[in-house]
Amino acid sequence: MFSASYKLTEIQRRIDEVQRFLSITLSIANAHTVEFYTHDAWNRFMAVPPQEVLSTLGSHNDQQREPEHKANGSEQTTTTFGFCNDTHRLVDTRELLRAAKAHSLPGLGVCLSRDELLRGLRGDGSESAAPVAATDAELVTDEFMNSKKSHEVKSMSEVVASLAQRCGVKQVIDVGSGKGYLSSFLSLQYCLRVYGIDSSSTNTHGAQERNRKLKKFSRAYQKCNKAARAQEEAALPPQKGLVDAKPGQDGDGDVVCGDGEAGNVSRGDQSEAPMGSSDVEPAAGSRPESTAESEELFLGALSPDVMRPSPRRASPGRLSDEERQRRKRENLERKAQNRAAAGGGGVTFSPLTSYVTAETELRELIDELEDAVVVGLHTCGDLAPSTLRMFVAKPELAAVCSVGCCYHLLTEEFDPEGACGPCGFPLSRYLRDRSWFCGRNARMSACLIQMESLFYRAVLHVILRDRYDCFRSEKRVGNVYSKSKSFVDYVRRALRRLELDESKLSDGDIQGYHDTYRPRMGEMHAFNTLKVTLAPCIEGLILLDRLCYLKEQADLSFTALVQLFDPLLSPRCYAVVGLKTISP
Repeated sequence: MFSASYKLTEIQRRIDEVQRFLSITLSIANAHTVEFYTHDAWNRFMAVPPQEVLSTLGSHNDQQREPEHKANGSEQTTTTFGFCNDTHRLVDTRELLRAAKAHSLPGLGVCLSRDELLRGLRGDGSESAAPVAATDAELVTDEFMNSKKSHEVKSMSEVVASLAQRCGVKQVIDVGSGKGYLSSFLSLQYCLRVYGIDSSSTNTHGAQERNRKLKKFSRAYQKCNKAARAQEEAALPPQKGLVDAKPGQDGDGDVVCGDGEAGNVSRGDQSEAPMGSSDVEPAAGSRPESTAESEELFLGALSPDVMRPSPRRASPGRLSDEERQRRKRENLERKAQNRAAAGGGGVTFSPLTSYVTAETELRELIDELEDAVVVGLHTCGDLAPSTLRMFVAKPELAAVCSVGCCYHLLTEEFDPEGACGPCGFPLSRYLRDRSWFCGRNARMSACLIQMESLFYRAVLHVILRDRYDCFRSEKRVGNVYSKSKSFVDYVRRALRRLELDESKLSDGDIQGYHDTYRPRMGEMHAFNTLKVTLAPCIEGLILLDRLCYLKEQADLSFTALVQLFDPLLSPRCYAVVGLKTISP
């Protein structure tokens, strides 16, 4: 079925490759920006000037040019991934960049594309095996989601619907459902029974209201769509050989939409099942939400363009026998889905408030629980590995599709500072046997924030060391930078936040620190850019660990890493997918 699926031993070999690379480079990723000057990070790890690092990073197309800087002495010896084997300092930036690219997920070549996954789930790869949409009009997600969320929901929903169809299930459990965008789309577009579980009651109530509004508009535009179709058909000249379709034949008849609204639609009026197309996080690990203003616009008055009618289909008399049979099967599936929805009172999305872990008894939360697909779209921190543990432990969960984020919020089992309870990393026995530890700073590497704020914070740390004998404060400085008018203002606000005596320093003293370290700001910029370059490799190890965990389970028939999203639109673009049983 999936010729591109990798065996456990192959995934373990890729993990070994990434581990070896990170064993050399992880010290850079774990260097704390706050301590950049106090620990003299540049001279500890780098034997090249910052200008060379920045110019090399900016000249990816000029691969043959030699580095401008030539290390001398012992640092001209053998290197590993660009680091001198004797001094362990970086001497060849270009070699490091090549190695980082090779040890990221695209370079390792272990991921399926979204299209490859869909073809595998459908067996013969034909569109006739695609999940049948529940409505005659396509929900235009761009009207009530931002472009990033719209892309994610459309791309993931078709995969989830295909998983449900392949496993022969009608229920979906959306873990960490948030505002319910994915849940609502799955229920309305594919008529799946979705239970959205979120720990925030605010999110749950908002999702419920949002879904109610969307269903109301869905019914209204379905009626408008059918009326417009009827007028178009009435205006057409009669076709020779046209055979009237009768209710009950070929699966046609009343079509229930959304909340159980019915209408008598002929086979010639049925629209094609809409197919989700394969479609920037502002900061890694964040889940951008729509603003209050856009929420109010969505809940208050949806545009008529929210429902876009699909193109009118050809009359039955013009169809080939093969196409006629395909549409018959499609209509039968749609009718069965809609009957199921109508039997449940038309309610296909149920938001629930609960904090869930792998030990959560789902039947205590969901009385009507049947076999289901469990999903998570950008579940934060430990929730993503908990979803995978839940999938493995619960026999009623037939498949999983999990996209994680917020790696800096993961707990690590082998953290030297200690960790309590089940941790999010490592998940696999393979990495746990090696007691592998990444470190929070390394997992934070992909978080991009303003360079000047990092510079301010690092120089403040020098002031705290020199004037207050403070190397680690019990209190956090917090978001002081955004409120500050200058470096002097920043330091004074920070000292007040830390409850330190600011009278020890004059404005001239504070400005003097700024002027001393300002010429070295390029070092910090180059260093942090290298950390960001290493971030995909760290993410790759975390995701390979999750895939390895699933492959270690004896009762799973298929597991894979899948690139679901366009990384330019959604940087956290990889899903961990698994199936326990696959219908023939």
